[in-house]
Amino acid sequence: MKVCIFGAGAIGGYMAVELADAGNAEVTCIARGPHLAAMRENGLRLVREDAEDKTVTVNCTDDPVEAGPQDIVIVTLKAHSAAAVADQMAPLFGPETAVVTAQNGVPWWYFYKLDGAHEGTRVASVDPGNRQWDLIGPERAIGCVVYPAAEITAPGVIRHEYGNRFTLGEPSGEKTERVLALSALLSDAGFRAPVRPRIRDEMWVKLWGNVSLNPISALTGGTLAQMIDDPDVCAVIRSVMLEAQVVGEALGVKFPIDVDKRIAGARDVGDHKTSMLQDLELGRPMEIDALVASVQELGRIVDVPTPTIDIVLGLVRQRARLAGCYD
Repeated sequence: MKVCIFGAGAIGGYMAVELADAGNAEVTCIARGPHLAAMRENGLRLVREDAEDKTVTVNCTDDPVEAGPQDIVIVTLKAHSAAAVADQMAPLFGPETAVVTAQNGVPWWYFYKLDGAHEGTRVASVDPGNRQWDLIGPERAIGCVVYPAAEITAPGVIRHEYGNRFTLGEPSGEKTERVLALSALLSDAGFRAPVRPRIRDEMWVKLWGNVSLNPISALTGGTLAQMIDDPDVCAVIRSVMLEAQVVGEALGVKFPIDVDKRIAGARDVGDHKTSMLQDLELGRPMEIDALVASVQELGRIVDVPTPTIDIVLGLVRQRARLAGCYD
C-alpha cells in the first residue's frame, strides 16, 4: 500500500516512522525546508522516553509530482495551512485515493453525508472558497481524531510525548473496506486505530477542549492545570464548553461524557501547554479559525447563540494579530 504523509511535521513524522518501520506500506513524506533536508541526509528519527529511538529511511520530497498517485494520503498539516495547498495534492490522487484528515478542529467535509437539513453545507472558516471541497472532493475523506502529542525537536527528529490513538471514521458512518484496511495498517504499525460509526461525536469531545482550553491558554498564558485550578478562569472554560455542547447537539452529536468530566480529564494532564499557546510563544500561525471560529460558524448555521465563544474569539484574534500569529 502506498501511503503519503502530507505535512510530515511532528504528528506526521511520528506516523511515518512507525508505518515505515512496520514495513507494510511504502511511505512518502511531503515536507520542506531544513526538516526535509535532514530527512534526506540522515533519515527520520523518532525519540521516545519509554522505548529505544528509531531511525528510518523514507521517501521524502517537497514535490507531490515526484510521489505520484497514492492509495492513502494522510494530511497532517495544521488546518489553516491545508486549504492553501489543496491544489498541490492533485498529483497524489488516483481514482480510489482516500484522504485522511488528521487535524484538529472541525473538518472541511463536516456536512458531507450528514443526515439532516444541513447536508452538503460548506464551512467557510476552515475551507475558504471551498478549495478543499472542490479540489480534493469530500468523497475521498476519512475522518481522524488525533490523540498523540509530539514535537519536532530538531530538523529530522521527532519526540513522541504521549498517546498512540488515531480514531477513524467515514463521514457516512459506514465501515467500508478502505477505512477497515487503513485501521489494520495503522494497528500493524503499533497504533490504536478504532473505526467509529459516529466519528463526529468523538471529534466534538476533543473539540470541547480545542475551543476552550486553547484560546484561553493563549490569553492567560496558563497551563491546563493552572487554568482549571483557577475558579474564575475555569468558569469561562466551562461556559465555552457548554455553548459548544448546545451547538453540537443541535447538529445531532451525542456527547458520551459531560462537561465536568471533560474538564477533569484535562486537569489530569497537568502542567501542559496547549498547542495554541506553544504556537503563540514561538511566533507561529495559530489555529484560531479551525478550533474556535468554526464552532461559532456552526452555531450560526443552527441558530444557536455563542456569546462566550464570541468574546473569547475576538480577544484571541487580537492577541494573535498583535503577536504576528494571525492574518
